[in-house]
Amino acid sequence: MKKFFCLILVTTALQFSLHGQEKSALFSSTDPIEIKMKFSVKEMKSETNDTTFMDSFLQYKNEKGEWDSVDVELRTRGNFRLKNCYYPPLRMKIKKKDGEGTVFEGNKSMKIVLPCNKIKNADGFIMREYLCYQLFEEVSQYTFDTRLIKITLENEDEKGGETVEMMGFLIEDDDEVADRFGGNIIDDKKIPATFMQDSAIVRHDFFQMMIGNTDWSNLFRHNETVLQLDEKTVVPLAYDFDMTGLVNPPYAQVSDQIEIEKVTDRLYRGYCRDPQLLEAIRQEFIVAEPNIMKHVDLLVGTVEERDLKFVNGFLEDFFKVLKDDRLFKAEVLDACRSQGS
Repeated sequence: MKKFFCLILVTTALQFSLHGQEKSALFSSTDPIEIKMKFSVKEMKSETNDTTFMDSFLQYKNEKGEWDSVDVELRTRGNFRLKNCYYPPLRMKIKKKDGEGTVFEGNKSMKIVLPCNKIKNADGFIMREYLCYQLFEEVSQYTFDTRLIKITLENEDEKGGETVEMMGFLIEDDDEVADRFGGNIIDDKKIPATFMQDSAIVRHDFFQMMIGNTDWSNLFRHNETVLQLDEKTVVPLAYDFDMTGLVNPPYAQVSDQIEIEKVTDRLYRGYCRDPQLLEAIRQEFIVAEPNIMKHVDLLVGTVEERDLKFVNGFLEDFFKVLKDDRLFKAEVLDACRSQGS
């Protein structure tokens, strides 16, 4: 078994060194970009959809600290947050010629994640969701690139042109991810999780358990995209982590088809695999724990102290399961889904 573990871990090291092409300038830095936007939230919701965009522009502070602008097209996207949040999730398009020479060059389309509502600690929930993307990058090579943004939004619905400042983040477009890895996104086929690359899907499943996420489905592409690397290899690309135990926003809810009562109750939803493979990925995560916990420092100063303590404790509880043979057997090995379920 030790020989098997070594082989898996060596393979993992090689895989993690074979990331796709370099990140674009937009996603190569962890510093937030300061931007200014102006639009009517009501009009954005009523007049845009999956195919209809609204012409707008975006001001951003460039690397010289000077304000610049770029023409953009905006539309709403998503389902739950679009219906239940004040600020809708957005998709932004930038024409190639408009993006040239700016930090957005090479990114013609991207998602914008905004706070859900106008509540006191809205930024804290956004930062916790952004943290999930950073944690996924720590344990998987197949991830979306993200970039924090500090937004000054002038909502034209407000009297007197009042502005609001908030945190948000950008998410790389599906096609840009595919280009980075020399693959393509599969949209027209249902790919069962059992057909995906073993190590990639198990890392994904452990990660989802770590952040307390049950709001996903590989087969039905719910908060999941499938990336095909070659004729025989497909891997999951996970996104949309707001409905997780780690974020735990006020609107969080659990599907009535899932056997837990609240999002902070963990549940392993991966399929049963070779126990040796599960053990190998278990050891990967245990080794990665110090780096994972360091990412929590990102939240310092952006969330309340009690929330920071909660995030640390929530992650520590996951690693307690991994480090305890009895708990690991009960909550992972015995809890995994059979191939027919």
